[in-house]
Order: sequence, then structure tokens, then C-alpha cells
Amino acid sequence: MIEAVGVGKLYPASDGSEAFRALVGVNLAIRDGEFVSLIGPSGCGKTTLLKIVDGLLPYEEGELRVMGRPVTGPGPERAVVFQNFALLPWLTVLDNVQFGLQLRGVERDQRVEVARRNVATVGLQGFEQAYPRQLSGGMQQRVGLARALAVDPQILLMDEPFGSLDAQTRNLLQADLLRVWDASRKTVLFVTHAMDEAVFLSDRVVLMATGPGRVSEVIDIDLPRPRTDSTRTSPRFVELTSYVWDRLRGMILGAAETDA
Repeated sequence: MIEAVGVGKLYPASDGSEAFRALVGVNLAIRDGEFVSLIGPSGCGKTTLLKIVDGLLPYEEGELRVMGRPVTGPGPERAVVFQNFALLPWLTVLDNVQFGLQLRGVERDQRVEVARRNVATVGLQGFEQAYPRQLSGGMQQRVGLARALAVDPQILLMDEPFGSLDAQTRNLLQADLLRVWDASRKTVLFVTHAMDEAVFLSDRVVLMATGPGRVSEVIDIDLPRPRTDSTRTSPRFVELTSYVWDRLRGMILGAAETDA
């Protein structure tokens, strides 16, 4: 479904000095219907890699294929859910959700029907005519998810979608996301800074390192599905979360010692 082979990203320096290497030698294969999270220290290139997969950023080295085709730009099989919601404040919930379909030229009756169905999927029935300013942060993020689902992508790219939410809302939305994912089995690439979130949601966790950004380790998450609140207190969940934290802590401390 998604295959990166030796992918590298360079940003040229404005003063003519050596280019900044953001990613180097990224090798990663994500299977159809798999939920994979990217986690790593700040500056390891998680969001950069996500944008490359979406086609928003070019890459200078290696090969990247989505569904067997080289990535040269955004495509209808991919949709992004952002951290900052990215809702249009002058549109209602229903109009925000159908916006992507409108851009694709879908007739109004059809796109309204699809939008209503996806608003219901994320639990926002009754809020179709509300505006973003009238919604909580968690509700706004549900609108963002519904908008992505409305265009029926085969791949969901999620860039820290719950990063700005409080812990309680975050846990609720994680459960909602897994419910939606379990029903659709779309391929998900999910960027997060939270170890417990990565472990709770994923089939595999990709641990990225810095200097430059690269894949350090891929961790299989062998927790049974469906995941529930009891998953978070299971010994295996605690063990996996602790392992991810130990690996991250080692990277962060190692980088600090190198800088010193």
C-alpha cells in the first residue's frame, strides 16, 4: 500500500552552505488496512515523512510508491487529518464535511447525504448546522475526521490529530478512531508524540531517530483487538509503552550528550 525505499529529504541552505538533510535512507512498508504510528524525538522528520507520503513535499532521494504508483503529488486515495483542525470557520459542520466532495464536483444531494452519514459516524448528529466556534476542540477534531472520511480515501494520514486536546478528550477520540477504523479498515499512518497513544492505536510503531531523521526500529504491537479501556491497564500494554519510552529516552539523552 505504502512503500518507501531509501527516501531522503534535503532542504537547500539559503546562504549557499551545505543543504540540511531532514531524512535519510527511510525504508518502510505499510500494508493494506494496517494502522502504523510514527513516533520519535522532536525534529526527527515525522511530519516531513507524512507530507512526503501525501505528496505535499517532494523528496530528493529514493523511491516512494502508494498503491504501486510513484508519488508525484496529492491523490484522491489519500486524505489528511491535521492537528489544528483546519476547519473553515464560515461554514457549518455539514458544509465543512462536504467541502472536499464539492471540490471534486460531486452533486449537492449526493455530497449532503455522504456528509450526513459521516457526521453520524463520528457522533455529531444534531450538530450539522453548528459552526466551528460553537464546538469544543474534540468536536472540531471529529469534524476534521468526518471530512477526511467523506471523500472515502483508502489511506488516512493523521498528523498529531489529538495533540492539542486534554487527556480525557484524547482518550475518547482514540477509542472513536479505532471504532471507525475497525469498521472501514482503511490504511492509517499516524504521527504522535505520545507513547501510550502510539501503542494503544497501532499494529506497528515506527520509532524514528534524529540527526538526520531515519527509521531506527519498527515495533510490533501484539495487543489483541478490539482495544478497550482495559487494554491500557494490561501488563503487555505497560511493557510495550515502557519499552518505547526507554528507546526514546535513550535517543534524547544521547543527542543531549552529543550536543554538549
